[in-house]
Amino acid sequence: MIRALALLLALLFAAPAAAQSAPQGEVITTASGKVEGFIRNGVLEFRGIPYAAPVSGEARWSMPQPAAPWTGVRPAMHFGGACPQAARYGLTERSDEENCLTLNISLPTTKAAKRPVLVWIHGGAFVGGAASLYRLDRLARGMDAIVVSVNYRLGVFGFMAPPAGTSGAGHVLGLEDQRLAMRWVKANIAAFGGDPDNITLAGESAGAASVCMHLMAPEQTRGLFHRAIIQSAACGTPLRTLPQAEVFAAKVAKEAGCPDAATAFACLKAIDPQALIAAGTRAAKGELLAFAPFTGNATQANATMAALQTGQFLHLPVLNGFTRDEMRLYVGYDVQGGAKITAESYPAAVRAIYGDKVDKVLARYPLKPSEHPAETLGSLMSDFMPGLGITHCLMLESGRLLGAYTPVFQWEYADRTAPSRGVSIPISPEPGFNLGAVHSAELNALFPNFSNTSAMSAPDLSPASGALAGVILTTWAAFIRGDAPAADWPLGKVMRFEPGSITRKGDIIHIDTRPIRPFDAWSEYSCDFWRAEYPAFFSPKETR
Repeated sequence: MIRALALLLALLFAAPAAAQSAPQGEVITTASGKVEGFIRNGVLEFRGIPYAAPVSGEARWSMPQPAAPWTGVRPAMHFGGACPQAARYGLTERSDEENCLTLNISLPTTKAAKRPVLVWIHGGAFVGGAASLYRLDRLARGMDAIVVSVNYRLGVFGFMAPPAGTSGAGHVLGLEDQRLAMRWVKANIAAFGGDPDNITLAGESAGAASVCMHLMAPEQTRGLFHRAIIQSAACGTPLRTLPQAEVFAAKVAKEAGCPDAATAFACLKAIDPQALIAAGTRAAKGELLAFAPFTGNATQANATMAALQTGQFLHLPVLNGFTRDEMRLYVGYDVQGGAKITAESYPAAVRAIYGDKVDKVLARYPLKPSEHPAETLGSLMSDFMPGLGITHCLMLESGRLLGAYTPVFQWEYADRTAPSRGVSIPISPEPGFNLGAVHSAELNALFPNFSNTSAMSAPDLSPASGALAGVILTTWAAFIRGDAPAADWPLGKVMRFEPGSITRKGDIIHIDTRPIRPFDAWSEYSCDFWRAEYPAFFSPKETR
């Protein structure tokens, strides 16, 4: 009876594979083989296309290699698995799939040649996230563009210094994965109707920091993209060097039970993904960006601030954006986890971040009768935190330095009426304060119902927030076409730094449901104050 049931189940599960060979959408021939897409939400989609060979087992911590060609037609109706990660913040989902190096493509259903191409790199603090969490149809339709999203190795597998004896040693493998995907796009996107000479590389948070890294590695990335969108990341954030990253990797190996460097790879490659991830978490000891890229290696030769100061980066147009209340997100996570932010605890919370500068900081950022202490703390943290690249003043400094050499267009997402709960943070428990336009809140304006989960269950936008999303989409569309600054940009040239006219103070665009306006973000976010207190995080250069 059991054998008969097993045979029946085998036949049932074999049937869909045969059924999938029937035409579902359109067949495209790539250099690797033919792929068959399908129509969804009014666009043609191709999901789960492998751009790299497997990276599990003996290939763990190997340099990514192109996927082996296939014969016949490969159905591209299902996403590839997310790269290995743990569930985080009661929101994101666990994955154990090491062979995860796939990409997804969405394009309008109407035929056209040489559409602009946008390659999206997802965020997730370099330890989480997946390309499959982002619906690409709004961008593909609204921008009349080819939109690509990419999976890349994360955490201990992609942003820890690889063990000696692996082909990945001395490289940042998550970035190398992204670059292999970019080469795949360059070589194949014309078959989908895209223009290989008009590719915009875009990302948010860790994805945006990845864009920075590719900008600052011109020898490795020249010609792979032609414009950059950086959303919530500072390109000049101080990062570990390779020797420092190797020290951290040794701590991870010790936590995993593999303390001997001579046998570390043989030991580590046999460990379950989640056990390795847990070892990395213990070694990180709560450091938010413990797995950020490291420099001084074959992948990323130049230190970030030095590259910006000397112009050692690709001189391409940049759209540099951030949100008004970035760090209120992390205050919200803490509150949901049980932390109490009160008027009485506020000074201690400030001291924990800013140490002996606490009195100056408290004088600059006193509690306001009209504001919950958690809001004040979140706004303070949003303006500047030592070494954290998702803070206003470091992102403005990044734009300032990039703008000495190339056109930079800057904007701030400030829609405090758009949903944050269910987008960037779990809906419950209620944080008890106004989250505002927190880190990643703008993603729901670009990717419908983005919720950081495969459910894609975020609340719909209100009519006012939806109209604002249309403004953002129009702006992005103009930028990737190369039309900017043009009449269909909000306030046109106000967003622009002219190359060579470097300045600490300049208007950026404040995009809100209220009138869209330019404002002096450097002054509003007290960046002169922060620069005086923490000069090591800023460039002393005033002119090119």
